Amino acid sequence: MYDLAIIGGGPAGVAAGVYAARKRLKTIFIAEAFGGQSTDSVGVENWIGTQKISGADLAKSLEAHLRAYAGGIVDIKTGTRAEKIEKKDAGFLLRTPNDEYEARAVLIATGGSRRKLDVPGAKEFENKGLTYCASCDGPLFAGQDVAVVGGGNAGFESALQLLAYCKSVTLISRSDFSRADAATVESVLAHPQMKALQYTMPTEVVGEKFVSGLKVKNSQTNEEITLPVTGIFMEIGMIPSTDFAQGLVDLDEFNRVKVDPKNQRTSVEGIWAAGDCTDELYHQNNIAAGDAVKALEDIYYWLKMGTAD
Repeated sequence: MYDLAIIGGGPAGVAAGVYAARKRLKTIFIAEAFGGQSTDSVGVENWIGTQKISGADLAKSLEAHLRAYAGGIVDIKTGTRAEKIEKKDAGFLLRTPNDEYEARAVLIATGGSRRKLDVPGAKEFENKGLTYCASCDGPLFAGQDVAVVGGGNAGFESALQLLAYCKSVTLISRSDFSRADAATVESVLAHPQMKALQYTMPTEVVGEKFVSGLKVKNSQTNEEITLPVTGIFMEIGMIPSTDFAQGLVDLDEFNRVKVDPKNQRTSVEGIWAAGDCTDELYHQNNIAAGDAVKALEDIYYWLKMGTAD
């Protein structure tokens, strides 16, 4: 019986693993791989403590940090995934494809995957001008014309970040802007370098070695134009990796784990969650790691004292 089971190898899972090791909580750490979504980024410039690091190197750094502290405290199992969590009298049973583990407490930190743009050229130009992380890759496009695809809050928040250094930002929404906060929409659209297209869908990403344009089509007029942009930032949603937890903890309408932001507790006593798999308002590496540390502090007191404030 482990004290804790941590599921996920991104910033949240690794931050939790390091803290669990330092607090001497006997832990089973289960992850398909280290790094999370940022492994796809060419350069991450907002990971605190590093000026710039590639996604691949960030993954290596996270793994090295955890292994340096794991010792005989944290058992690391990679290349596998949790398939199901079951509540037991003394804790929880975690099932993977080949093994089962018992733990008194569980931290879900499985993140998610970005919903991909499915048009000609999108796959070919990924990381060659088309990216899924404005906060990670935005500064690489300073002084350039870029597009943001997505008309919800995430789209407008990314546009706002990009306006700080890009020459112009064009936001593309498949419908109107009713899915975004009205005050945010108003303030972003008031920026002189900001443009927006409603009822418009991308139809093709164009370029040679790198992106040089994005073809879009208006669904009401059928007019098709090519935007001369060198950067395309996708904000069309995320698919949380929470299928194994369905029917156990409460999920929101997007299948993200509902948590108490005070301590990251879920609807089930003994289960916490952190990072992009939760209904946290903002999803970034630093926030995921911080939420996981918050959870570990609460988990430690819960395990040692039976409860926590």
